[in-house]
Amino acid sequence: MLDLLKLSGRAKAVGCASLIALTTASMAQAVELDMMMSDVDAKAGLLSEMMDRYMAENPDVTITLNMVGYDVIRDQLSIQLEAGAGPDLAFVTTLGLLRPYYVDLTPHVDAAAWEEAYGAVLPWYRAGQPGGIFAFHSEMTVTGPYVNLTMFEEAGVDLPEAGATWEDWAAATQEVMEGTGSYAGMVMDRSGHRIAGPAMSYGAAYYDADGNFIVDDGFKAFAGLMKDWHDSGLMPPDIWPAVSGSKYANGNEMFFSQDVPFYMSGSWNTGNVQANVGDEFDWAVVPVPCGPAGCGIMPGGSGLVAFGSGDAEKEAAAAQFVAWMGAEEQAREWYSKTFAIPAHSKLQAEGLDYAGAGAVPAVSDGLNAFTAMAAVAAETTPQAYQLQGDAKNGIAFNAAVTYIGSALAGELTMDEAFEKIEEEFAAANSQ
Repeated sequence: MLDLLKLSGRAKAVGCASLIALTTASMAQAVELDMMMSDVDAKAGLLSEMMDRYMAENPDVTITLNMVGYDVIRDQLSIQLEAGAGPDLAFVTTLGLLRPYYVDLTPHVDAAAWEEAYGAVLPWYRAGQPGGIFAFHSEMTVTGPYVNLTMFEEAGVDLPEAGATWEDWAAATQEVMEGTGSYAGMVMDRSGHRIAGPAMSYGAAYYDADGNFIVDDGFKAFAGLMKDWHDSGLMPPDIWPAVSGSKYANGNEMFFSQDVPFYMSGSWNTGNVQANVGDEFDWAVVPVPCGPAGCGIMPGGSGLVAFGSGDAEKEAAAAQFVAWMGAEEQAREWYSKTFAIPAHSKLQAEGLDYAGAGAVPAVSDGLNAFTAMAAVAAETTPQAYQLQGDAKNGIAFNAAVTYIGSALAGELTMDEAFEKIEEEFAAANSQ
């Protein structure tokens, strides 16, 4: 397709008949693509700019951006794809689950170069199967906490040191809550992904020796702490207990409005925090709290993928756009301007000019802190990386958030919640 465009640009050098043939071929290959994205962390503006640039360079391609809620991508996209009604392109977070629908980028990229650049994350998209390049990993993420430094200072409470436990942070934020009159002390996104790292800190293995999902004492221990903190009011009723099922909810607004001094979120949110907090208060990313089994986080992120449609021209055009986005020049721009930890090994080694892209020191420092957390977790809770690459991890995440959420809302006892999760895990293990 791109070769045809180059030929069209030289049309004056060929005869009239050739010009007509080339123009007809180019028109026949005009492609319209649909892109699906959830703008939970304000990246759509940059994506639109980059899409416009790509379309200017490739006038035979039109890409339409469709914004949807995160739940649509997490819960409904696979159903749409199975029914043949999915988009051509999307940013996804359930990386292995959607593997059957991905277009292989290998014919459109330098495969050896992509293996070198993105080799650490490409297996997440393969879901245990060898071969194939299926995504531009658009953001390497790490879960971790944001803290309102101003509220701690106003309350006269010292920040716990690196290596402090979740109980230490609970005690400190309780003091801040009492000293400032804030609504709550700690908030965590309503997400099975977000709770997994802390649970691993208390020994949650998530897998038995045979690779089956399990509910163990470590998982139960951290769930019990969540129950205690909600019962005491340290964690607010507005997030985990407030909605039903596996529905996602985040604590952004509570942190932005200074209703809580501690927010368990992740590295993808740094730009959003900067944009919304501004000069209202001082904030920082702090090392994730620890437990007796380590200092657990969940790695992960999102990836831009092309989906099979049965239309070879559309599949090729979609794959070529993903390949363009993942090329070093565009990847550097994307990671820098979205304040993302790069998945590209060369860019990781070189570092990115976040300040030049508009990041304040808190963002640059925060991204470095998140990177350090990932290194610690790789040593102490390696099951996090196994879980992130598991094609069935959505089952584990959704079961945890659904039934722990129900217990926190008083609809189930915690023991009943564990039984329900075990049932979901047993069904997943039998697949």
